[in-house]
Amino acid sequence: MTRPLRAAIYARVSTTGHGQDVGLQVEELRQVAAQRGWTVYDTFIDSGVSGAKTSRPALDRMLAHAREGRIDVVAVWKLDRLARSVVHLLDLADSLNAWGVGLVSARDAHVDTTTPSGRFTLQILGAVAELERSLIRERVVAGVRRAQAAGKHCGRPKRELDLRPALAMLDQGHGLKTTAKALGVSRATLRRRLAESGSWPRAEGVQKVAGDEAA
Repeated sequence: MTRPLRAAIYARVSTTGHGQDVGLQVEELRQVAAQRGWTVYDTFIDSGVSGAKTSRPALDRMLAHAREGRIDVVAVWKLDRLARSVVHLLDLADSLNAWGVGLVSARDAHVDTTTPSGRFTLQILGAVAELERSLIRERVVAGVRRAQAAGKHCGRPKRELDLRPALAMLDQGHGLKTTAKALGVSRATLRRRLAESGSWPRAEGVQKVAGDEAA
């Protein structure tokens, strides 16, 4: 005889005392477990914890038990109790699948990775999430290109650099390498900033320290 599946019940509410009762979730999930002949291994509850947090005390404990092979299936009332984003949900589902643990939602139709149709439903969610990520990347790239075409700087903000000490050192005969080191910037950065300000290349006739690199 095959043993009953060991089910972990996971429940979560974001706030307490405002009409959200985690007990309702737990009671319904216990009924689901009884109907399907599962043995309730343990109940993991995150009370007053946002679903946007990928790390939660009870969730982390449950995942540790799943990773150790103590659980066969995770039962949740709704998928948004487990994860608020599709990406996080799919990451959790992938981890559970790798550990041989199923995922069942009582209120989300057809989400049951212990069945072929349930696994297919999650694959559809994964395809939608990947499409969403691709569209976001395309919008970001398009936005950067428009900004660059308009002459706007994209990326990390430029470090403020006072060029007066650099110009003074260069006029005293110090080379670009020594000057950049003294200012705590790379030689390439100093040369680019000088060029942007119209101060590079320096006027001919400026004496260089022997052995120092000018470019």
